[in-house]
Amino acid sequence: MTLQWRLFWVVSSLFCVAASGANLARAAEKPNFVWIVSEDNSKHYLRLFDPAGAPAPNIEALAQNGLVFEHAFSNAPVCSTARTTLATCLYGPRIGTQYHRKFQPASLAPGWRMFPYYLRQAGYYTTNNAKKDYNAVEGNGVWDASSKRATWRHRPSPDTPFFHMHSYAASHESSLHFTKEQIDFASLQTDPQTVQIAPYHPDTPLFRYTYARYHDRMRKVDQFVGKIVRQLKEDGLLEDTFVFYFGDHGGVLPRSKGYLYETGLHVPLVVRIPKKWQHLVGIPRGTRVEGFVSFIDFGATVLHLAGVPVPKHFDGRPFLGPGVSLEDINRRNQTYGYADRFDEKYDLCRSLRVGRFKYIRNYQAFYPDSLQNNYRYRMLAYQQWRQMYRDGKLNAVQRQFFEPKPVEALFDIESDPYEVRNLAADPAYATVLQQMRQRMQHWVKNLPDLSFFPECELVKRGLDDPVRFGRAHADQIARLVDVADLSLRPFAKAKADLEAAMQSSDRWERYWAWIACSCFGRRARDLVPAARKALDDTEPLVRVRAAEFLAIVGATDPRPVLYDTLNATDDPAVATLILNTAVFVNDHLKGYPFDVSRLHMKLKGGYVERRLSHLAGREKQ
Repeated sequence: MTLQWRLFWVVSSLFCVAASGANLARAAEKPNFVWIVSEDNSKHYLRLFDPAGAPAPNIEALAQNGLVFEHAFSNAPVCSTARTTLATCLYGPRIGTQYHRKFQPASLAPGWRMFPYYLRQAGYYTTNNAKKDYNAVEGNGVWDASSKRATWRHRPSPDTPFFHMHSYAASHESSLHFTKEQIDFASLQTDPQTVQIAPYHPDTPLFRYTYARYHDRMRKVDQFVGKIVRQLKEDGLLEDTFVFYFGDHGGVLPRSKGYLYETGLHVPLVVRIPKKWQHLVGIPRGTRVEGFVSFIDFGATVLHLAGVPVPKHFDGRPFLGPGVSLEDINRRNQTYGYADRFDEKYDLCRSLRVGRFKYIRNYQAFYPDSLQNNYRYRMLAYQQWRQMYRDGKLNAVQRQFFEPKPVEALFDIESDPYEVRNLAADPAYATVLQQMRQRMQHWVKNLPDLSFFPECELVKRGLDDPVRFGRAHADQIARLVDVADLSLRPFAKAKADLEAAMQSSDRWERYWAWIACSCFGRRARDLVPAARKALDDTEPLVRVRAAEFLAIVGATDPRPVLYDTLNATDDPAVATLILNTAVFVNDHLKGYPFDVSRLHMKLKGGYVERRLSHLAGREKQ
């Protein structure tokens, strides 16, 4: 080789090295992000968060090289609502996405997008594998790829930064939908005698088997986390990438998924900090963070770490990144939660946790937690728990799930982690109760909370632009909140205002007046004559609520009103709401067995069919 050619190859090699270095520099300009999301599990089933939880060495390795968040929360205890909150960084009741699952998807306000859109606009390759389950219209430009084959490995070039979300279903509720014939104690990795049974569950062999089986599912989740981390390492990307592991909401033993207790909302969260981007965080690896973070904050955090401006309309704020100190995070001590409709089951509840105290506002307190949801009761543990209640074999704590709820509950999570001792009536906590109640009232009014309209009303009038609809009706929503909150007063002090609301020209004030009366139950028997008059109200749903109250106090058979209103409607959202009352009076009140042969409905399938199948005794279990 001549000297000239040798010089050419040397210069060429130097150029290639320089070019490669430039590409590496570009790749290092922005961090990558991977979200590993396990379905339906609260923090209580992992040893990293609870000594009684399952070992998870791969998740624990993430923690050694990152941060453990002791107080991370989903804002909703069910998939579609929680995942929509994650994607939008917005509270569901503000944007009409609070119902699982939607009759109609809500549109985001003009110009508002799901957070991966902003990453994509900043040059990120965004992928989702594969679950979405949104209650909102996704819009264009959110994902470069979303499928079971989506991966960061398909990005257009090695120096393209990426955001990848990967969901894993091994811990999903359906993993506990086994039959009696499928029970196999010998196959368990977890010894059923070592699991810690919650005091609200009966300690039976079936419950111990169910707990142990779920611990085994968490081991599978851990194996999957290890697989994703190995892929990043193989690609030489691990120290370029923030890895978030978390559950998509709580679950999934009975009284968790679908409920605003800690087991329904308090999720595991571990964030592995890559060495190259440690300076963005400024918190030592291995730290356990005490501050409160929730799903509205997750997308904002990723944008902030990526150097992308966080949109002003987001409800959340970053909990990692430049300008966010450990002290700042640890000062955060509150989170809100919401529960509305879960498939065919309606039960409007809101929660607020501030520090050690948890407040739950049950707006339809006459509904027990155990109100039928067909999917829940496929689980043998649910079925056994209900049968033991009917057989009188449960203690007072275990019976709570099957009895009417208090209109408001206050728990001290530090001394009562299972939330079984309601402190709302304890004079020692009167000040705390009042503060929490006022915060809740302020929050639902100022969202404003769209659930104070029946869902059918939102579907008809509000989902094209729920935020604008809420703003236009904020004063009306505030009045509806005030009517609902009459149930917080002693009945003698609330009676006059209830009677005034019953005469209101606003049909939804009349609607909420009868819900409040049902919360009072027999204490409101003086209003039975007014309720009988309301059976002729011009609004069918007011008639239904008045009939529901009359059934609760044992004054009048509600079924004629339920049959008539169901046969008259062609709206599936209206029918589902009425059938919720039908199931309640059939299952939980004496003397009102529902006769589905009296129905000649125009509607078939969907949630209507689920309710009818239960009422006819033919749902699958």
